Amino acid sequence: MIKPLFQKIIVAVNGSERSVHAAMYGIMMAKQFRCDLKAVYVVDTATIRQLTLTKFFVSEEGADFETNLTEDGNRYLNYVISLAKQKGVKIETELRKGSVFSEIIKAADDYKASAILLGGKEHETAFSGNRDTISATNGDIIANARCNVLVVREPDIEKLFKIA
Repeated sequence: MIKPLFQKIIVAVNGSERSVHAAMYGIMMAKQFRCDLKAVYVVDTATIRQLTLTKFFVSEEGADFETNLTEDGNRYLNYVISLAKQKGVKIETELRKGSVFSEIIKAADDYKASAILLGGKEHETAFSGNRDTISATNGDIIANARCNVLVVREPDIEKLFKIA
């Protein structure tokens, strides 16, 4: 017997609308394919540390910023839990600290994920000259993940989520 393509899915949540759409997509996948789902938010302490070392932040500002990001992360993860409950889907959540791309990859490895879901811009291309930080992070995850990576660009995800 062939093993299911999707057994465990990680969805990277960063608070953006695109990552919430990826979470909605993951919830629908978990419901349809009866697979396990985990949402992960990473507090980007690597960037905070770099900003502190370059004197962009003083250490107190860096600590305050980290606290705010941690609170935001918990709020976003709780929102994803509420979305999953709406659809009767069980979801695990985890808040990590470190470099976003490496922590998402470690979370996927630790969870033995068969796929990572990322939010993506609807018209983003690999060759566009104006890449932003999130796009660069997604690129790093795609390049270094040891499992499949799906970039969610479904334009009607909110409508589909309501009827699922």
